[in-house]
Amino acid sequence: MGRARGKSVILFAALVCTLVLPAQATGRERNRLWVESQNRALQKQRSTLSDIARRAMPAVVSITTQQAADVQAAAAGEEAQKGIGSGFIIHPDGYILTSAHVVEGAAEVIVSVLHPRGYVEEFEAIVVGEDARTDCALLKIAAPRKLPVLKLASASHVRSADWIVVIGNPFGLAHSVTVGVVSYMGRTDVTPNGRDGDFDYMQMDASINPGNSGGPVLDLHGDVVAVANAVNVAGQGIGFAIPIDIAKTVIPHLKSHGRVRRGWLGMSVQDFSPEVAEAFNLRRGRGVVVTDIVEGGPAERAGLQVGDVIVRVDQRRVRRAHALRWQVAARGVGRDVKFQVHRLGRPMKLTLKLDEMPSEETPLPTVASTAPGRHAGAPQPVVDDLLSPVPRSKGRRATPPSGEAAPGTGGSGQDAPAP
Repeated sequence: MGRARGKSVILFAALVCTLVLPAQATGRERNRLWVESQNRALQKQRSTLSDIARRAMPAVVSITTQQAADVQAAAAGEEAQKGIGSGFIIHPDGYILTSAHVVEGAAEVIVSVLHPRGYVEEFEAIVVGEDARTDCALLKIAAPRKLPVLKLASASHVRSADWIVVIGNPFGLAHSVTVGVVSYMGRTDVTPNGRDGDFDYMQMDASINPGNSGGPVLDLHGDVVAVANAVNVAGQGIGFAIPIDIAKTVIPHLKSHGRVRRGWLGMSVQDFSPEVAEAFNLRRGRGVVVTDIVEGGPAERAGLQVGDVIVRVDQRRVRRAHALRWQVAARGVGRDVKFQVHRLGRPMKLTLKLDEMPSEETPLPTVASTAPGRHAGAPQPVVDDLLSPVPRSKGRRATPPSGEAAPGTGGSGQDAPAP
């Protein structure tokens, strides 16, 4: 009993000390307007997102471009147009991926790289190649050392609500980090400044601004899944990025040829829909519908006809017209492509040899067209007025004055007309 009572006294004394000491401390700090934290050792922990940004930062670059001054501007003493953008290193020898509109029409391209010791180095870059339809450009700098790189993953595993990290150079604020989630995958009804192209956008809510174009969009492994590209100027938290899979298809073309040699079918297609089915007197089904055929093109030579429904290409099922156009373009010139089509309900197999896509300035005669009032192959954009985030302003003006609409740029600084 005596021993147990002794333990009780000791325990009680310990509780008294525990209760009294804070009361005494509170008395000493009576005049403070805050509660002081206890002096205890805390273990530093970095979040996953912080680690991703910190590891990726050395491979993200800032890009400054200068346009060739025209005669009138030079005579007036005005500076040449300048622009800002972002990019990231994909090869230790100095190859950099960015958006084509960042360097479009530039007479000089300067790339700023973060040195391992913490200061910034500037290099003049050459444009190895650029492609407007995918808005991708490949640059090269001659650095005196091997450079850190970002690994390219695939956007195929990305789903809506996945976390992503964006790093870039918004308004010249180098290595700015924003975080958000993927809002939607596969936006094909978005045309920046009305420009047609091979876009299959990833929509995200991470903040991107003028200067973010060309910067990496990273997954939670720190790998690149997309390239920041455009933002809806009328909304908030509506940004778009080009899936890295498209860039990976384009990069070898840019390195070898300076441009992309696209395969061309010589026809226009639309998604199968009730309206299209009615216009061409088709039964309900799946696939894409041939709506125009170019005279003398690969499609006409192979025997395709307006109203044919393409269901497979090289054994792969076809569900979207946009996907078919990109799938064919990415195969290159001279390749044979096998089509499975339905014509008036009858299955057929045809083989096409791809030509090279003509330039946009070349008029193409068609042997047939769509139903009256329809435009074959034309995108049906839900967002026409997008700002590709690279301001092209004379001098160093980066933002419009209050009340003035921000210009759509697409690399040129002027709104491009809708096609």
